[in-house]
This record gives sequence, structure tokens and C-alpha cells, in this order.
Amino acid sequence: MTPPRASGGSLRDPSPDALRRLSGAVAATDAAVTDSVPSGQEHPLPLRPELADEVPYGAPQLDVPVLLNVNENPYPPSDAVVATITRRVAEASRGLNRYPDREALGLRADLAEYLAVESGVRLAPEQVWAANGSNEIMVQVLQAFGGPGRTALSFAPTYSMYPEYARDTSTAWVAGRREDDFAIDPVEAAATIAEVRPSVVLLASPNNPTGTALPPETLDAVLAAVDTIDLGGGARPVVVVDEAYGEFRRVGVPSALELLDRHPNLAVSRTMSKAFGLAGARLGYLAASTALVDALRVVRLPYHLSAVTQATARAALEHSDELMAQVGSLRAERDATAAWLRAQRHEGRALDVAESDANFVLFGTFADRHAVWQGLLDCGVLVREVGPDGWMRVSIGTPQEMQAFRTALTEVADLDEEQQ
Repeated sequence: MTPPRASGGSLRDPSPDALRRLSGAVAATDAAVTDSVPSGQEHPLPLRPELADEVPYGAPQLDVPVLLNVNENPYPPSDAVVATITRRVAEASRGLNRYPDREALGLRADLAEYLAVESGVRLAPEQVWAANGSNEIMVQVLQAFGGPGRTALSFAPTYSMYPEYARDTSTAWVAGRREDDFAIDPVEAAATIAEVRPSVVLLASPNNPTGTALPPETLDAVLAAVDTIDLGGGARPVVVVDEAYGEFRRVGVPSALELLDRHPNLAVSRTMSKAFGLAGARLGYLAASTALVDALRVVRLPYHLSAVTQATARAALEHSDELMAQVGSLRAERDATAAWLRAQRHEGRALDVAESDANFVLFGTFADRHAVWQGLLDCGVLVREVGPDGWMRVSIGTPQEMQAFRTALTEVADLDEEQQ
């Protein structure tokens, strides 16, 4: 089995041992299925051709002391947050014999209120949509605006799931390129849009895996370019700015939410997995015009958002001030980590470190990054092989976890402190 490649040429699961385990599990499953079919009646499944030789998404899930590979918030919910979630879920549980509110209007109103405080942009609840993680949001966007004969465009390296969302919705995928500093050139972006004529443009800001935020002039250029494209009947391409890590952006870095009132074809997606520390709850949301949100309502599955998920998210939003206070400490730890990495030398040269507005830092470059990854793992620290060849990404953890990372990397990569 050949695993699909993520943006920048990296494997989604770089561990050979993990791939061998996966191949063994698949082989065992295939054998079990074959054994259950009467002899002489074995038939292959009618798998879509584009799924042949694909493997499921998966960053390594390993039991190690320091987990810094999937950009989780290292701080669990406080006792106060847990108590509110417990109470809210208990209340919702009494009605689990009934389907949940399929429009999730209470949750959407709470999310709109949170965005008004966080970004200063006030939206009606009908301009907000919620789903099971921003993954489901993105799939719904491509179900509504992509599909056969249509194209989604982004700029690599970027989030490795984007091309898979396109594949799963039978949408063509095109990846433009980023500059050496991982920025998107506004002029080149506009030219690419004119050439590709996409139905959907996906822009992560801050970008994953690089941490790069999208400057206003770049987003302005993209929005101006799509406004020159007529897809038929006057329809313009949809631009989605994925702000999964938006709360971690540095002071002065604007949110694309500020442009929603001027661009009905613009959408901004967020998640409660990162800043809110609710990765296990699976709640993503999107802000856009009511017309765009209504299109997602057409393609959503019936009762797609469980009563338990809605109750959990609303409970967490009651504690948004407390949860956002953790974001400040994670920003500080990120900046300290980036500064430390920039001061290190590997094999006679300074490490390369990408500017980050997220809760992770991309750094490199290593001639054999897998050896460095494995060495860190042997020290009990799990990071991610992702991005261009030679680069690695470390999520920001607690101060103790980041000290363990620094100690392990110094030993494994034989780092020297750069003399000032």
C-alpha cells in the first residue's frame, strides 16, 4: 500500500513501524473477510478507483510522555468547566429519546456572541453554522460548491486534508505554490485564480503546518481576483479562510471576519478543538452570509450535531474568558520556543524557523528528519514530520513539556547554542 503524500511531499504518517502495523491489520482484515465468504465466491469490493491504495488519515497515536504532534491544547478543562459541561450534558441526556435541535440555533447564537467579543464583529445567529469539527464544515462547503467538473484551489504547503476533502467530494484539486518564507504572493495568487477558475479557494490562516498568517493585502488580492470570475449566472467562487488557529494570532494580526460584511462569497471557519481545548468534543463552526450558510444547511445530514455535542460546546462558551486566558500563556511559550530554536545551530548552520501565529512551530532543516523524529520519540517526545522535506513541526505544550522537547532535541540533533 502506498500512503498518500501530504503537502510539501511529506507522508501523513511517517513512521515505517506504524505503516507496517497498518498493513498487517489490513491484511488480517482482508484474510478474515475472505475466510467468511464461501470458497469460490470471493469478489473484490467496488471501490472507487481514486481510493485504490489509499490509507486512512492518521498522525501517529503513540503512548509517550510528551505528545506534541497534533496541535492539541495541553491544558485539560478546569474543574469549573467540567462541572458546567457535566450539568449541561445531564440536562440534555434527559431528552436523548428525541432528536436534537437540527438547526442548533442556541449554539449558533452563543458562537455569534463569542465572535463579537473575540473579534469585534457582530453577526446574526443565522450567519453562523456548526458541525462535527471543521473537517465536516469543509466537506459540507465542497459538497455545496464543489463536485464533479469543479475545482478547489489552495497553496502548498498547507493542511494535508484539503486535497482529501476534494477527493471525497469528487472535486478536482489544484495546489498553487507558496514562497520560500511560506507566504502567498498576491500577484501570483491572482494569476493562479484567473488560470484555474476554481469554485472554491481554501486558505488556512494561520496556515498549517507553517503557522503563517495571511496578510490583509493577500486576502484582498484573492477576493478581488475571484470577483472577476463568472462561474455561470453571475456566480463567483467561494473563498474559505480556515482560522482553526485564529485565537493564537499575534496582536495586530486581523481576522478575515472583519471582511464578511463586504464579501457575500467569503466564509471563515473556526474550531473549538484548539484554543478552547475541546478536541475530543469535535465542534467546528463557520461564519458567512446567510445565503452561504443556507447552502450548507441543504447538504448537511439530518440531525448532524448531537444534543450532547451542542450541550458541551455551549457549556464551554460560558467559560470563554477563562479558556482564552490559557491562549496568552501558549502564545508566550510559542514565541519562547521559536526564539530558542533560532538560537540553535545544527551541523554548523542556524536552524530555519518559520514565523508562527499558531500553537505550533515549524523548524528545520535536517538532512534526515526521520532520524531526528525517531530520536525524539526514543526520548519520549512525539512531534510531527510534516511540511517540506527536512522540516518538522512541534506543537506547543506546557512549560515542562517544552523543556523536555528542548533537552531531547539538543541531544538528538547535536545542537549548539549560537554565540551572540
